[in-house]
Amino acid sequence: QVQLQESGPGLVKPSQTLSLTCTVSGGSITTNYYYWSWIRQPPGKGLEWMGAIAYSGSTYYSPSLKSRTSISRDTSKNQFTLQLSSVTPEDTAVYYCARDRVGYDYWGQGTQVTVSS
Repeated sequence: QVQLQESGPGLVKPSQTLSLTCTVSGGSITTNYYYWSWIRQPPGKGLEWMGAIAYSGSTYYSPSLKSRTSISRDTSKNQFTLQLSSVTPEDTAVYYCARDRVGYDYWGQGTQVTVSS
């Protein structure tokens, strides 16, 4: 059974960089053909795909967030990380990590991040 767990600060100040880590258990992030995504849901809005890192290490980003987003991984820890720079209150959301091959089959429970001074 694959499990994903997000971790990181729940409160970030405007203009700072948000950093979240997704720890994966029960499966390797380097297993062929799986993609590991970050998805967020602002209050009262729908889900927004932010980006992903592939089993190969290639990265993909939402065009609207690409200038502020970086996704990396630590294969020794079976973790992948999201960094979102220059945050504003509009980046307040529940942030999820998820596994994707043909659709999302495993999700983390989500972590609330609030951007506020």
